[in-house]
Amino acid sequence: MGWSAHHPTGLIHNSPRNNYRGYTLFSNLGGQKTYLIDMEGRVCHTWQSDEGINYAYLLPNGNLLLRTGPPSQEVSFINRPETDILPRGGRTASGAILELDWDSNVVWEYRDPFLHHDFERLSTGNTLVLVWEKMPEELAANVSGGVSAGTTKGQMLGDVVREVTQTGDVVNEWRSWEFLSLEEDTICPLEGRLEWTHQNSLKLTNNGDLLVSFRQTNTIGIVNRSSGEFTWKWGPGEISHQHNPTYLDNGRILLFDNGPHREGMSYSRVIEVDPSNNQIAWEYLGDPPISFFSYHISGSERLPNGNTLICEGAPGRVFEVTPTYEIAWEYINPFLAKGGLHAGGTKSGYANSIFRAHRYGPDHPALVDKDLDPVRYANVNRLYS
Repeated sequence: MGWSAHHPTGLIHNSPRNNYRGYTLFSNLGGQKTYLIDMEGRVCHTWQSDEGINYAYLLPNGNLLLRTGPPSQEVSFINRPETDILPRGGRTASGAILELDWDSNVVWEYRDPFLHHDFERLSTGNTLVLVWEKMPEELAANVSGGVSAGTTKGQMLGDVVREVTQTGDVVNEWRSWEFLSLEEDTICPLEGRLEWTHQNSLKLTNNGDLLVSFRQTNTIGIVNRSSGEFTWKWGPGEISHQHNPTYLDNGRILLFDNGPHREGMSYSRVIEVDPSNNQIAWEYLGDPPISFFSYHISGSERLPNGNTLICEGAPGRVFEVTPTYEIAWEYINPFLAKGGLHAGGTKSGYANSIFRAHRYGPDHPALVDKDLDPVRYANVNRLYS
């Protein structure tokens, strides 16, 4: 979307006839709060963590599962060789995954200074987390592509999906590089070589297999959790530095295709791809296409009424579109957080960027019997009305 120092923020458009009514959850990238707003854009509840909240979502029990801000230097640089090649500024590194109750009290935590991007609570109560790990140097040296400036040959981070119990025990790990192909999985020529894949999403299919997204190689894939092997991989030449693939009930996959290194002009789109034939079954574009663009972060989710909630992350825009591309609801995040370059690249260092957003219906288990009266946040809502 276009930028202006004077563009409106908060609720931009609301079409009750066409939208899916509920509450929208988002966190400022680089901030310390998560907001739950109603369809009128009014804050109805907030959570806070002094460790920061870069991304969060609601669990069925009403608790908030979140990824914190970067780990402190004192914690992250102890006896870990990976720190020598940690992506500049820590970027998406987080100190912990926390579970907060409705009143922001910590009821569960898992800590590792190399946590990043995404996490998934399983029905067993275990949690899948995503961590970086230093790859074998010989393998790293043979990975193709990328810009080598500022890196050391053989020094590269790889992505690991780790399953941890409620007590923090590790019961399973999937090391991505053990199942990748040196011939097929090449790094975009405009990206660095600090990481091979830069996994930015971790989800499950309906049968419990891993659904992954690798930004560096423009690839999404399905991984058999028993064997660790890919049963499907798709993307190079079709998508560019995508985020947030999710598995739909119809067997297709919805994702945010960011598009920063696309051939020709840069623009984003949301697509629904069919893994059975690799065909795009549905696509949302801006009009003109360049009017809808987020270089990084961002996401999308299919709502129960068939609409799609889209988070255009960099400019902090969240909007809902119908299957026929009509905008049914639109909101610009009015809150700012000190996030620096990764959160938006503003000169001030403050931005309204959002990693990902979610919509919950009023009958969602997490919201049953909860006080969602926006009057409690009258001062906040008055300020940003």
